Amino acid sequence: MKTIKNILSIAGLIAVSSVLIFSMQKGPSEVEMKTDKTFNSQGYNVYALEVPMDLNFAGEDLPLQNPDIYERMDRELLVNTYWQSNGLLMFKRAQKYFPIIEPILKKNGIPEDFKYLAVIESGLTNAVSPAGAKGFWQIMKATGRENGLEINNNVDERYNLEKSTEVACKYLKEAYDRFGNWTLAAASYNAGKAGIGNRLKEQNVSDYYDLLLGEETGRYMFRIVALKEILNNPKKYGFNFTDDDLYKPVPTTKVEVDTAVTDFTQFAEKFGINYKILKIHNPWLREPHLNNKSRKLYEIEIPKEGYYK
Repeated sequence: MKTIKNILSIAGLIAVSSVLIFSMQKGPSEVEMKTDKTFNSQGYNVYALEVPMDLNFAGEDLPLQNPDIYERMDRELLVNTYWQSNGLLMFKRAQKYFPIIEPILKKNGIPEDFKYLAVIESGLTNAVSPAGAKGFWQIMKATGRENGLEINNNVDERYNLEKSTEVACKYLKEAYDRFGNWTLAAASYNAGKAGIGNRLKEQNVSDYYDLLLGEETGRYMFRIVALKEILNNPKKYGFNFTDDDLYKPVPTTKVEVDTAVTDFTQFAEKFGINYKILKIHNPWLREPHLNNKSRKLYEIEIPKEGYYK
C-alpha cells in the first residue's frame, strides 16, 4: 500500500508540476490575476532604485560621490525595500513605539535619527541576541547594570523601553563627547567606543566612511540611513497602507508598587486584565511574582479599561 501511495504521490506531483510549468509559460490565469494583486499582465517586476544624493544621519552627510559609499548605500536600500514583509512591519511598529522613544531622545539632547538605530538593533521588539544583549536597544547585562538597570531572574529592566532608552542615550552622549561626531557615536553602539577608537587610530582616519570595518559594523550606518529613508518615504519605495493598518499605542496608567507581589495573576485581575496582558505591557517582569525585598518603588503599566475585551 505504501508503495502504491508513493507512486501515486509522485505521479500527482509530476502532474501538478506540469500544470504549474505550463501555467508559467502561458502567463497568469484569470483567477490568479484576480487573487494576486501583485501580478499584472507583465508579471512581477523588480526595479533598480535611485539613490538620493542628499542622505544624511543626524545632519551629517554621506559622501555619496564616493563610488564605494554609493554602492554600499544602494545595497541597503535594495535589501530593505524588497524585504517587503519586514519593511511593512517596521512601519506598523514605528507608529506604536516611536512616540515613546522620541521624547526621551529629545530630553537627552540626542538627535531624533537615533530612533532608527533601535529599528536595526531589534526590529522594535524585545529581541535577544546570541551574545545575550536584550531589549529594543540590545543592552548587555554588564552595560545595563553599570547604568543603573536592575537585571536578575526576577526583574530585567533592559525590557523596560523607557529605562533602556535612557541608558542608550547616556551611552550615545558619552560616545559623542569622545568622537565629536554622531555617525561615529552610532557606529560605536555596535562596535564599542574602544573598538571604533582603535580602528580610527590604526588606520589614521577620522571619519566612519573612511574606515575599513568588519561586515556588521561596516554595514551598520548604511542600514540605519536606509531605514530612515524608507520609513520617511513609504510610497516612493512601494509601501502602501493607511493609518488604520498601523499598530496604535495602547494608553496605560502607571501603578506604583513598593512591596512584594506574590501572584501577578491575582494582581492583574484586580485591574480587569489577565496575566498575559500584564506581561505584554511589563515585559521586564520576568517571573509571575515580584520579590522586592528592598521595597523598591516600581511602576507597573496597566492598560486603560476597554482596550482588551
